[in-house]
Amino acid sequence: MAEQSHAIDAGHPPSALLRLVNPVLGFLLRTPLAGPARKQLMVLSFTGRKTGRPYTIPLSAHLIDGELYALTGASWKQNFRNGAPAQVVYDGKTTAMRGELIRDREIVSGLYHRCAESYGLQRAQRMIGLKFRDPRIPSREEFAEAVDRMHLAAVRLTPGG
Repeated sequence: MAEQSHAIDAGHPPSALLRLVNPVLGFLLRTPLAGPARKQLMVLSFTGRKTGRPYTIPLSAHLIDGELYALTGASWKQNFRNGAPAQVVYDGKTTAMRGELIRDREIVSGLYHRCAESYGLQRAQRMIGLKFRDPRIPSREEFAEAVDRMHLAAVRLTPGG
């Protein structure tokens, strides 16, 4: 098996598995059956900027300094350039929110690094969908390199559509 050359790489499940699991997860997070996952995951619903197509995506919820963030390298994040309305199901409540794309390298790498440190080595990799090459939390510089290489960004979600 080839050695992972970068300190950080993609670590999310295969897209075929996500297509099967996401609708179930999206449903469960709207019910009390989700249990503790209600504070770890959220369902983000928004309309595509160019297509007008509705999207509903279950993803990890990151609460940083009292603000809710989605951390992602996925292309759907572009829908939040210059801000856009979204519906967010988090902790069993649906809230009209405004999502704003953050692409600044320093800010984004700082958010990823803080999340990784607060979650701990194993949980961080699951929660932020990344694999770490070494058995340690990567440095801010290593996160900054990953932000550039993998086009990682953050979407800050604030109350109010």
